[in-house]
Amino acid sequence: MSSPPGAGPDPLIAAAPAAALVTALRAAGATVATAESLTAGLLAATIAGVPGASTVLRGGLVVYATDLKHTLAGVTPHTLATDGPVAASTAEQLAVGARTVCGADWGVGLTGVAGPDPQDGHPVGTVYLGFAGPETTEVIRLKLSGDRWTIRMETVRAAVTELIRTLGTHPAGGV
Repeated sequence: MSSPPGAGPDPLIAAAPAAALVTALRAAGATVATAESLTAGLLAATIAGVPGASTVLRGGLVVYATDLKHTLAGVTPHTLATDGPVAASTAEQLAVGARTVCGADWGVGLTGVAGPDPQDGHPVGTVYLGFAGPETTEVIRLKLSGDRWTIRMETVRAAVTELIRTLGTHPAGGV
């Protein structure tokens, strides 16, 4: 079946080095899963846009609502009550939850404020990227600017780039 007139390359994979991530995951013999709040599945969709991604992408959880961060991804009620949905601890637990629930070698948890208004005292553009692997967890805080779409896509780009970097320093696959 041919593409509709005017359809071009996948705009999501054009915005982030997703093909390089799929290649790095394959080289490491590793898989990935996501738990996404502010990006609402954009990271998983970006990875899935790469031909052959099914060999490395296990799945993803969209945990936009705060209660789903707990019920689907396993973020503790204590963390949500104490630190809130936008926090380093929440991003780390989202990453661990994605890895665990989806049976992946690597989990990525994304949470933050895309705007237009601040949330729980966090300014627009506050983003936390959580990574959980076989032997390590890491959280990176970003301060992004732009409109909602720009912040969400920059979050995806940063997550892809950082996971490639992390795989280079901790390549071990296997759950």
